[in-house]
Amino acid sequence: MDFLNFLEFKITDIIDIVLVAALLYYVYKLVRGTVAINIFIGIVIVWALWKLTELLQMKMISSMVGGFMNIGLIALIIVFQQEIRKFLLMIGSTNLASKRSFVRHFKFLKQEAMPSDTDVDAIVGACDRMADTKTGAIIVMERNNSLDFIKSTGDAMNIMITQPILESIFFKNSPLHDGAIIIQDNYVTATRVILPVSNDRNIPLRFGLRHRAAVGITEKTDAICLVVSEETGSISYIKNGEFVPFKSVEELIALIKKDLE
Repeated sequence: MDFLNFLEFKITDIIDIVLVAALLYYVYKLVRGTVAINIFIGIVIVWALWKLTELLQMKMISSMVGGFMNIGLIALIIVFQQEIRKFLLMIGSTNLASKRSFVRHFKFLKQEAMPSDTDVDAIVGACDRMADTKTGAIIVMERNNSLDFIKSTGDAMNIMITQPILESIFFKNSPLHDGAIIIQDNYVTATRVILPVSNDRNIPLRFGLRHRAAVGITEKTDAICLVVSEETGSISYIKNGEFVPFKSVEELIALIKKDLE
């Protein structure tokens, strides 16, 4: 039976399957937690149906589903424009000269339970103290996508994270308080960073430039941001260009730890 020829595996077929599985898993990680995740799952189901009908030689339905897949390509590009931008940005900003940086881009291959090295308790603790004194702050935590393209707009640093360090950086009379800071692993790697500001008109008017900057960088990369409002003293958590609600400091710490895994 000719349609069972696919069972004759070669070493290249195994490599092909592994690479496709890794690519699909990474795309899933990229869109997980966004509104695009349901669309991604739907595409995978339709694609699997298409290949199944081809395998069973069901020509009519196979041609219909295949036509839908081909015509829908442009629509998919529009729907996934933010995710495609993040993916291309990750590839374009990868520093191949740094082994540690290169491996970090593929940390999705590690076990899900691997803990982050970032001292989230110190970061949130500093934000909580700054909220009490209405000290404005914006903290960007790097994940898979490299933030080297914005680090160059500020001052390079290599300071291990502690709560007093973070509070002193954003102290109103500190020369480093203006702009955002970048956190990579458990180090502050840049201060006074200028972030791209989002032009999204759906952002409530009560939020200022700090919040728009946080939305802007999380739209363009998979970084996550904490913003402390200088006007209200409130703490905002922003991911994928959206404000993530939380009820307590403990819940915020849990959310960040989960997102940094």
